Amino acid sequence: MQSTFRTVVISAAIGTLCALTATLAVLAVSRPSILLAAPLASSTTSTFDPGVVTSGDATVSKKPDLAVISVGVESKESSASAAQQDLASKAGKLIARSKALGIADKDITTSGYWVGPNYVPPDATISGYRASETLLLKWHSVDTIGKTLDALVQEGGASQISVGFTLADAKAARAEARMLAIADARSRAQAMAAAAGVKLGKVLRISDLSSSGYSSPAFDVKGAARATTQVPVGQLDVLVSVEVVFAIDG
Repeated sequence: MQSTFRTVVISAAIGTLCALTATLAVLAVSRPSILLAAPLASSTTSTFDPGVVTSGDATVSKKPDLAVISVGVESKESSASAAQQDLASKAGKLIARSKALGIADKDITTSGYWVGPNYVPPDATISGYRASETLLLKWHSVDTIGKTLDALVQEGGASQISVGFTLADAKAARAEARMLAIADARSRAQAMAAAAGVKLGKVLRISDLSSSGYSSPAFDVKGAARATTQVPVGQLDVLVSVEVVFAIDG
């Protein structure tokens, strides 16, 4: 009798344990997963360096020493081949005149060439074919640009022409303007430091904010008259902007 009772107790305990295990398994499946992460200690410490950030601007004016001439010819004929042949003759004459004026081969560049139908409204019917060619010429004697334009139109047969001025080498002008811009930035920074009651320190960073271009006058010359064309050269403005960061001492 005692042995039978012990067997029953043990069986009941095993049954209870199995039920408890099943219950825990169900709970484990139904509960959402939780991920605990402890914060990691940072091996580096960010620091803030106080400073004065300012900008500077400068303009240097220089007389241009290079004229860039855009010059073109065009032709209109009943067929594309005829228009192209006529254009070749006109372009050859223009190039020959350009070289006769002293423009070197390396300073003559084709910037555009086009052959296509000429449409007439309102039905956009083809009335013939047009061809055009545009050249870029570099002229280094800017003081004689007016006579050169006249020669290209009156003797070279150019029907489209315009001119702009630039500097053959603008590095020196930009370097000069950059020095003045940095000096302007330092002057502004010193005024800001004085107003804040601090002492201006060394330069920490300099950034050039200016573009590589500069303002350039341009002229459009059409149908130049027999009188010499007047094209004032004027001056170019080389613009430089910088940003400078200065440290604060004391």
